[in-house]
Amino acid sequence: MTPLDTLHDAIRAATAAVAGEVEVTPESVKLEVPPRAELGDYSTNAPLLLAPRLGAPAREVAQRLAGELAASLGGALERTEVAGPGFLNLYLSDGWYVEALASVLSANERFGAATLKAPRAVDVEFVSANPTGPLHIGHARQAAYGDALSRILAYRGYEVTREYYINDYGSQVTKLGESVRALALGEPVAPDGYHGDYVDGLVPAERARELDLETLAREACDACLALIRASLERFGVRFDVWFSERSLHETGAVERVLDALGARGETYTNDGALWLRTSAHGDDKDRVLVRSSGEHTYFTSDIAYLEDKRSRGYDRLVYVWGADHHGYIARMKAVCGALGGDPDALEIVIQQFVHLLGVEGRTAMSKREGEYVTLDELVDEVGVDAARFFLLARSHDTTVDLDLDLAVRETAENPVYYVQYAHARIASILARAGSDRVAAALVALAPVEPLHASERALLRRLLAFPGELAEAAERRAPHRVASYALELAQEFTAFYRDCHVLGVEPRATESWRLALSLAARRTIARALDLLGVSAPAQM
Repeated sequence: MTPLDTLHDAIRAATAAVAGEVEVTPESVKLEVPPRAELGDYSTNAPLLLAPRLGAPAREVAQRLAGELAASLGGALERTEVAGPGFLNLYLSDGWYVEALASVLSANERFGAATLKAPRAVDVEFVSANPTGPLHIGHARQAAYGDALSRILAYRGYEVTREYYINDYGSQVTKLGESVRALALGEPVAPDGYHGDYVDGLVPAERARELDLETLAREACDACLALIRASLERFGVRFDVWFSERSLHETGAVERVLDALGARGETYTNDGALWLRTSAHGDDKDRVLVRSSGEHTYFTSDIAYLEDKRSRGYDRLVYVWGADHHGYIARMKAVCGALGGDPDALEIVIQQFVHLLGVEGRTAMSKREGEYVTLDELVDEVGVDAARFFLLARSHDTTVDLDLDLAVRETAENPVYYVQYAHARIASILARAGSDRVAAALVALAPVEPLHASERALLRRLLAFPGELAEAAERRAPHRVASYALELAQEFTAFYRDCHVLGVEPRATESWRLALSLAARRTIARALDLLGVSAPAQM
């Protein structure tokens, strides 16, 4: 339990004591940092919740709550003040901050981590681009997001499987093979084929002329997949499972799921086509599974794939898809219900578009025409760290304008540079102090002088880390970690401006500030690692 958890529990207990027989939902009792330092270290809305239930003025209830807290927290609570219509502001003692820092340091590399009471298995499927060409920056955003989310979930105690669905079956694979063969024969590529420069090098021309189309298409597809794997590896993204769509057809999984849906009465035939009753499960209309020609739709493969995932026993299935898949959410949840599963166990996260700024404005992408910016080109231009941080800095449901000029700038305006520089600065301070001095500083945390406001602000920001990670995991929001990393770096910069660390007297104060700096370095490094961004010791 973190120091903030303990403080929050004390407030909830005091609220329950004041409430008596009046019921108050514990989750509604908030603990927040006031907007200004003079308003206290933390504040709670508990008096405002209690007042209407008790039929008493909120300020009067706040005074009663303050008495309960003073009794339970003892010397940790320096004083309280009632603010506004009835918020209770808490002013905590230096001793509370000392114990809080000790707790952070004792957690070491596990600060902010969690262990779930019951294991929860989560499958996160992301990128899953068709293996018909290189990854572009839209895929890069999905890669950064899916990998960061997986890291955060794993750190918070979930059993995470990272999965890539290989769309290696169907007309797009055949068209790739036809495009490769056309180039090998010196013929024009069909208008709806693949025209990128990469196509010519997928399969040697001599071999492409000899192979039958099906084999050629498979080899070209495999060559594209090898390019994709290499790009993702370079981007720091690895998968536990690479699942082939083709395998669903070759193993009979597609036919089995159709039979299962039919046995459940979920399908019917109309105009020679087989339909799924998705409208009975919340979709806006029914969907075709098998056309009158006997050809399966793409949706049929998706259903077989979903059933395969369900059979593996995951508690949650998270799909990370591009903006053009928004219409798929209702039908996929409907399928889950048709298969007898819980639609709420399936989550579809839609990623919005990425606009590149700084290189001929915004870049249009078309894999067919070969007009796009690849993931590798993005990494060549700005590096892995900047690319990942910028792609993760905004919520997945908002468009990202990735400014290439800013991403390579070594100034405070560049957020990833700013955070990494703060980490490197702390590493330098600790290196100058020496490992023995840092180790000695951790033995006894007892600053002689009253804590500076910047020391308190930095430690409050540190203490917020577990809560931010919990929110990031629960809301599937890695951008919260990126925002937190920047805020923590800013708090450390303010602390470093206001408080000398090395050579300050008395020695106990230097020890305290070294320990606080170490906690900041560890936490910045952890936040960056969860984003897949490095934490350099030198810049």
